[in-house]
Amino acid sequence: MSRAILVLNAGSSSVKYALHPLAGSEAVLRGQIERIGQGPIHRSADGKTPLDLPGRGDHAAVLDWLMRHLATVSGGLGLAAAGHRVVHGGRHFDGPARIGPAEMRRIRDLAPLAPAHQPHNIAGIEAVARAYPDLPQVACFDTAFHRGQPRLEQLYALPRELTEAGILRYGFHGLSYDYVAGCLPDLLGERAAGRVVVLHLGNGASICGMRNRRSIATSMGFTALDGLMMGRRCGDIDPGVVLHLARQEGMTPDKVETLLGEQSGLLGVSGISSDMRDLLVSDRPEAAEAVDLFILTAARQLGAIAVALGGLDAMVFTGGIGENAAPVRAGIARRFAWLGLELDEAANTAHAATITGAGSAISAHVIRTDEERCIAEQTRALLSESP
Repeated sequence: MSRAILVLNAGSSSVKYALHPLAGSEAVLRGQIERIGQGPIHRSADGKTPLDLPGRGDHAAVLDWLMRHLATVSGGLGLAAAGHRVVHGGRHFDGPARIGPAEMRRIRDLAPLAPAHQPHNIAGIEAVARAYPDLPQVACFDTAFHRGQPRLEQLYALPRELTEAGILRYGFHGLSYDYVAGCLPDLLGERAAGRVVVLHLGNGASICGMRNRRSIATSMGFTALDGLMMGRRCGDIDPGVVLHLARQEGMTPDKVETLLGEQSGLLGVSGISSDMRDLLVSDRPEAAEAVDLFILTAARQLGAIAVALGGLDAMVFTGGIGENAAPVRAGIARRFAWLGLELDEAANTAHAATITGAGSAISAHVIRTDEERCIAEQTRALLSESP
């Protein structure tokens, strides 16, 4: 019997899954479940199907359904292991880890630092354990790609005892950045080792500056609220605003967290939607303002990351917005015309792999990310190292 790696990427309202052959890179099965908690919908190569689950279908119910579904559609593939995206690895994890009791305790302890993601990552691990109690499971961490950054890039200007207690800039979207880093040599040749800024733009958004395809600086920090404006998250904000909300508006920490993490960003500024697709087709001025602010904050952060790199040779767009929203890419790229970036408007509109002209001092590109493939590769590598 052929064997496969099950990959689970559990988010706040969706679960992406894939089966990758143990000896191979391309997935033989992919799909995702969306609208968890609102009436889940399963999307696969066979189309779109609403799930008949109790209530609105929470993560536990959806994941248990998925385990039963995979048992019927796996085509005789036996599972060798399961690999999971885990958002926060803190200081403990600088690479993938085989999940045992000690690792699970540490992953749970970090859940308060990623409350919109980590509990769902944990739910995926638990669902696999219920269905396959003896199956090896591997955690692949979004923070791990950034753990080798220079110390200064990890520090906040806080008392040293808080730094030593773990209040650091961790960075996220590491699985996406890891995948993109692996694609750079084919796209850029020798320049892949240069000063490359990758923009992962989606409902969650961040930027990573790389040299030698390693993370040097990134826009997200202690939590995934930091940095760029996002679908529902505010990104950078004066800490004094948080104090004002608590003192003058009487908001509790939970209410502030909800405001900054679920009611802000594109949704808050536009008052219309957190989805860039909706805003780009809207004729309301609030939608245009939200899009323009998203572009401005991304360009500003890109400039800051370029300073950390000591210059800029190439920029890469990835993620749902980065891969598909040509007007957003154009808006960001045009802000670097003063550095010699020459956008190829036709190539950008066509979502080409390279969206700058041959004479551009800075090249700009589009890469379709594949976090699930990265998880499968990290899981496979860890299994091969096991005695």
